[in-house]
Amino acid sequence: MKILEVQLGERAYPILIGECLLDDAALLREHAAARQVLIVTDSTVAPLYLSRLRAALADCQVVEAIIPVGETSKSLANLSRLWDVLMANRFGRDATVIALGGGVVGDLAGFAAACYQRGIDFVQVPTTLLADVDSSVGGKTAINHPGGKNMIGAFHQPRAVIADVSLLATLPERELCAGLAEVIKYGLICDAPFFGWLEARLPRLRARDPETLIDAIHRCCAIKAAIVGRDEREQGERALLNFGHTFGHAIEAATGYSEWLHGEAVGAGMRIAADLSQRLGLIGPEEVRRIDRVLTAAGLDRQPPRCGAGQALDYMRIDKKVKAGRVRLILLQGIGHAVLTGDYADDALDATLKAYFD
Repeated sequence: MKILEVQLGERAYPILIGECLLDDAALLREHAAARQVLIVTDSTVAPLYLSRLRAALADCQVVEAIIPVGETSKSLANLSRLWDVLMANRFGRDATVIALGGGVVGDLAGFAAACYQRGIDFVQVPTTLLADVDSSVGGKTAINHPGGKNMIGAFHQPRAVIADVSLLATLPERELCAGLAEVIKYGLICDAPFFGWLEARLPRLRARDPETLIDAIHRCCAIKAAIVGRDEREQGERALLNFGHTFGHAIEAATGYSEWLHGEAVGAGMRIAADLSQRLGLIGPEEVRRIDRVLTAAGLDRQPPRCGAGQALDYMRIDKKVKAGRVRLILLQGIGHAVLTGDYADDALDATLKAYFD
């Protein structure tokens, strides 16, 4: 097992990465040391892993809440339902919420925990690669609104993240590839050697080699933990973790948050961001081709919906990085070097959007 720590003073917490951690009752009780536990999971994960987690928590009062699979479950209705469960079972401020699932489960369960009695503990037990390397770490919790993705939420750090790579054995191939988008992102934004490491090891990652997965997750989490430790509330550097996301959110919005997995949209968004970076003269064509090859090797080659450049830009304007009405974008000045900027030529952005959305 590899262990990292997110350094946030009194709110610091560990990230534990290894195999068969879900069956380690002592480990789970160490980090979910509560008498009352609410397990939030979804209808796909529950039949696979819920009973194992309950068995490890046999000495607790355990209540479960199972939500439907999919991005649409990050809703006010499901959030209210979790609060109803907590209230109905008289959970106190010393209770713990455990998120057993992917990013949707983690975001929803974490937001419920952030608000219930002004904040109770929660633990992330991610079951997807995307959640392992991204959404389970950093304390972002949220639900979606008809006007935009993740627009209502709170920063609420978990007590621990327990990343058991054994749980990825049942992950559908499409979901695994979607998670690889977030893995690749870390190399592109700040770690060129890691990007090169990925180029050589994508076949092993897609084959779910445990050692390679642990190494990749450890590196991604180390990068994110360091950034979150310096910029917890995304006032500066942390925004770079959203590379590909502004374009990706436009894709998700254009397709009603139902046709694309989040990681797939991020993968396409990174391609679009690389294209714009080249049009602005920030990177060269060989770097763009290299990025394209890696994304294709990771199974990320879907084409964005042809919703129109104007419509895509409208979706991009519903973004937390918008400042003074200007859409700020994360672009590349080279592989391993991303920047957040609103200083770009509008005609270059228009040409990129037309190339991908018209």
